[in-house]
Parts: sequence; structure tokens; C-alpha cells
Amino acid sequence: MIEKKLYDTTKPQEKAILVAVAPKQQADGLTQDYLDELDFLSTTAKAEVVKRFVQKLERPDHSTYVGKGKLEEIVAWIEENPIDLVIFDDDLSPAQVRNLEAELKVKILDRSLLILYIFSMRAQTAQAKTQVELAQYQYMLPRLTRLWSHLSKQRGGIGNRGPGEKELETDRRIVNDRISFLKEKLKEIDKQSVTRRKNREKIVRVALVGYTNVGKSTLMNLLSKSDVFAENKLFATVDATVRKIVWGNIPFLLTDTVGFIRKLPTHLIESFKSTLDEIREADILVHVVDVAHPAHENQIEVVNQILADLKCSEKPTILVFNKIDMVPASENHIEERSSHISVFISAEKKLNINRLREELLVEITKAHMQIFPNWLADEVYSGI
Repeated sequence: MIEKKLYDTTKPQEKAILVAVAPKQQADGLTQDYLDELDFLSTTAKAEVVKRFVQKLERPDHSTYVGKGKLEEIVAWIEENPIDLVIFDDDLSPAQVRNLEAELKVKILDRSLLILYIFSMRAQTAQAKTQVELAQYQYMLPRLTRLWSHLSKQRGGIGNRGPGEKELETDRRIVNDRISFLKEKLKEIDKQSVTRRKNREKIVRVALVGYTNVGKSTLMNLLSKSDVFAENKLFATVDATVRKIVWGNIPFLLTDTVGFIRKLPTHLIESFKSTLDEIREADILVHVVDVAHPAHENQIEVVNQILADLKCSEKPTILVFNKIDMVPASENHIEERSSHISVFISAEKKLNINRLREELLVEITKAHMQIFPNWLADEVYSGI
């Protein structure tokens, strides 16, 4: 009898090193928090981080991101250790990528490309997939030059530009055509989304916002008694999820939105306009914060800045400090923010959820009465 051999066809986990340039005045603890986040992003993308490199500089080097000495240190380490890719905590220019690939001789990823890859993994709906593809092409377009560097010696003189440049021009045209097509496709999808949102004009809309991986989807499941995908990884939710809920005879829509993150790629903000419109058109924001995260104050500022960019910072907001079960009682003290209602909960352990419901119902009632000024009188008249 011939023995059958089984072969492992799973893709081996890529080994990665992280590289960051930190301003000289930045605290070491904050730098490590940022690298922890990059590490989490890498893990979400299924890479294994084996080493970190940090250099203190006023600004990244324009040609190689890090200084000459640090680059030599990284090269020496890679020569002695099997590494598949190097991930940088900032966006790299085409020249930086070209120079780094020549020196390190491994695959190079910057922060935006890593986030775009994770978004492509998470996108489920046609809208999200189109948005991510558009962002990827917009990212790729200014970086096409490095793809044809192996043909640079064939350019020739006047009247003979060489196949390298011709190929590059062809690629640029193809990418530009694809970008135009995707933008038109998103316009059609956006028209459908606008029609759907118009049908919701007579109902209060509540949007869950916050940094990525703070527990928005878990809270969504708890408040709506629905089954929204929730996982302890960054960007578990890319598509906006909407659920209709009725509390105290008042119907409202609860939306779970994509999580924010520092240095969010501009292309993603532009491409996810339709999804972000769910935040712009919401009547109430529920800003969820991971109070157990050591950099939660910084995360609050990142979210507030993005909300300000979206011109949503003046909306009625409830600040929800989640994961209080993971904070020692001696450290469970957070400065109250007078501009917003603050509620401390644990969505996972279902702690203090009734208090959140009460505060949220007060705000929903206010918004509902703005839409239907005579609602309370009508309800009393009907005998409730």
C-alpha cells in the first residue's frame, strides 16, 4: 500500500522588523506606544515582528528615512537574520522606497500600505471593496517609477525614450483609467446611499465613533442585540453597519463606523467619504474610548481631530470609557470633560450599561423632539 503524503499548503508567516523615527523631544514611552500600535497592525496583517529599530531625529532623512549609521545597523542585522520585510512607521516617498530596497534587499512597507492591506482583508461590501481599491491605486500612482528602475539604462536620447519610459506611461494611463472608473462607480454607490439616508431623515441617527479596537462593535452588539463581527484586531470593522432600535417608543438608527487611527492615510479618508457621511449626518455621536490603553488620552485627541476635520465636533456627544474591568481600582480615575457626558462601562462584562442607556435615551429624546416637536403631546393624547 502506497503511503499518502500530506503537504502543508498554508502560507508561512512573514518575519518583519519595525523602523521608526521619533522627534528628539518625544517621550520614550510614547514612542513605544506608537511602535506597539505598528506591531499590532503588523500582527493583524499576519506578520511576525522580530525586531524594532528607533532613531531620534528632528525629521526623517529625505533619501533613506533613517540616518546613515542606523541604516548600516539595520543592514548588518538583516544580513545575520532571515527577514522577509521591513515596515516603517511613516509614509515613504518613491525615492526613499527605491533607496531602501537597494540597501536592505527585502520587501519594504510603509504605514499607509500596511493599513491599506488590512483594509483590503476586512472589506466585505461592494462599496468598501471599491473604496479600498481606489485608495490602493491612488497610493500606487506616484510610486510607479520605482517599478521600472530595471529599465532605466535603456532610455536613450532625443526621439528614443526607451521601453522603460513607454511602459511607465502605459502603466500610468491604465492606473489613471482605473481610478476614473472606480470614482464613477463610487458616485453611483453614493447616489444609492444618499437615497437610503434620505429615507432615514425622519428618524434619529446615532453613530459609534472612536479609535480602532476600542470595543465599538461589541457595544453595538450589546445595545442592538445584533451580531456584528467583533475581534481583538485593528479594523475588525471596515463597513458601516446600521441597526434600527426602539427604546421608550422612540425608534433610532445605531451605526457602527470604521475605527480611526493616527496617521490615517489621506487616500482612505477621501475614498471612505460615503462611510464617513454616516458620521456627518448623525444626530448624536457616541465616542468610545479604551480606558485601559496607556495612550487613551492621545487616542481621544486623534479622534477629536478627525471629527473636527469632518466638521462634526459640535454634535451632541457621549464619551464612553470602555474596558473599566481592565483598569485597577487605584488607577480608575479620569478627568471629567465638561463639554461631554462621560459614562464608564465594560461592554464585555456588561458593567454600567443601564447608565449608558439612560444617558443615550435622554439625548435621543431631545433629537426626536426636534424632528417631531409635538411628539410628547401626541403620545400623552394617545394615552401612553
